[in-house]
Amino acid sequence: MPQKETRPAEGKISGQAIINELIRNMELGQFEMGYSVLLPCVFSLYLHPEDYSRLEGVFDLIIEDAKRALCARVARLNSRPSILGLKRPGRQQKKFKIAAQDWILDFLPDTEGTIPLGDVEIHSELNETAQPGFRGTKTTLMDREPSVTTQRAAAVTRRSSETVYAEIRYEDDSGPQLYLVSQKEVRVGRGGDDLPMDLALYTNDEVSREHFALRRDPATGRFHILDKSANGTWVDGKRLKKGVEVALPDRAVIGVAEVLPLAFEVKK
Repeated sequence: MPQKETRPAEGKISGQAIINELIRNMELGQFEMGYSVLLPCVFSLYLHPEDYSRLEGVFDLIIEDAKRALCARVARLNSRPSILGLKRPGRQQKKFKIAAQDWILDFLPDTEGTIPLGDVEIHSELNETAQPGFRGTKTTLMDREPSVTTQRAAAVTRRSSETVYAEIRYEDDSGPQLYLVSQKEVRVGRGGDDLPMDLALYTNDEVSREHFALRRDPATGRFHILDKSANGTWVDGKRLKKGVEVALPDRAVIGVAEVLPLAFEVKK
């Protein structure tokens, strides 16, 4: 007999959703060095109090399963070609690894009332002792469409009451993404520990660490785009001149180094 697909009840988070978000957080928080790439291995997972109480008895099982999934993902990262399915001649692929003997996962109830039922917020660090100035990664699962920010662990979580001026949809190496633009300026690129981006793209190094910037004119509500990259930025198929700011249509496809399209749309 055919198997009937079952889905978690609305408002309830599943163990698989938690594990998927852990893997995404790990990949977004990578720290690149000369010969290797460090991945976060210390995770604090915040749940709505009702979700926390419901799952408290199986946290150990979720952690066991999550560790297996994280190890498998690291093995896949170390076995895949470096860029666009092809190895670069004369260039050795960097090894992905963690700076500890094992993964550390800690489930915590949300005491500030900021996490909706059915969502998880994850904070991560590279090791057990957070280094001064290190910018940890925070990811939040919202309505099953992740919204990503990279910021200090102590930063205030974005409130749902903030005005959303535009949204950017794309799919990088960590999967489908939705970024909500609620600020007047947005820096976009691969970023790094010493160069944090508002929108950090997990993709290959054809994309510059700071690739382009968006600016919203508060007087008109119009957005402008400025290319800062080495390999180019396109708007609806037309390449921008580096260092020259131009008006951005309310709906546009932004091409990042011809490897990653971003669907931009102003919210009316």
